Amino acid sequence: MTDVPPERSGAGSTVVSVRIGVVTFPGSLDDTDAQRAVTRSGAEPVALWHGDSDLAGVDAVVLPGGFSYGDYLRPGAIAGLAPMTSAVVEAARGGMPALGICNGFQILCEAGLLPGALLGNAQGRFVCRPQRLVVERSRSVWTAGLAAGSTITIPIKHMDGRYHAGPDLLAELEANGQVVVRYAPGENPNGSVGDVAGVCSADGRVMGLMPHPEHAIDPLTGPSTDGLALFTSVLQGAPTAAR
Repeated sequence: MTDVPPERSGAGSTVVSVRIGVVTFPGSLDDTDAQRAVTRSGAEPVALWHGDSDLAGVDAVVLPGGFSYGDYLRPGAIAGLAPMTSAVVEAARGGMPALGICNGFQILCEAGLLPGALLGNAQGRFVCRPQRLVVERSRSVWTAGLAAGSTITIPIKHMDGRYHAGPDLLAELEANGQVVVRYAPGENPNGSVGDVAGVCSADGRVMGLMPHPEHAIDPLTGPSTDGLALFTSVLQGAPTAAR
């Protein structure tokens, strides 16, 4: 794996790297880890601040895990109103890929970019462990490098990760192929409906998941390197979306 950002042709003969923004909110815990994952993938990480609204010309955005604004009101509710979140919503609706991890998933749901909601874990306690996931869809720009039906192992760490969608919405998501990853059979850690661990937008460019792929990029820290595939996958789709 190289740490040199991949290059692509821009206007004329200009050569630029794929730039992926990582947003920091008050209470973010995993922004640095997400930036490290972006670097390991071969892209260039760009730090973005919640109070700004300038996306700095990035090709894709990651909303990292943590406890933005202390989870006041409900997880992701206040962050969903931040200036940077509004900028991400507008850009994503225009085709820019966006990934929400854990608290970032909650934020994307609160902001209306992804369907459903994240509720408190059914058992009423925090869970933190390696988690097996089944890849349901490989057509998302974030899972293009993963085979549908394959099993990956990525850590989870959350208190409010129970995905909820009503019967009609869940049926619609299933029919549209918007359920991207599920918890492995018999291993649902939080009571999520349909064992859903992550969903995507109808066009596959916006994705949210509760597990943390940025914590599964290095064999030294484990539990696998399966998470790196999400960050390398988007490199194929990001350049055509933003600029």
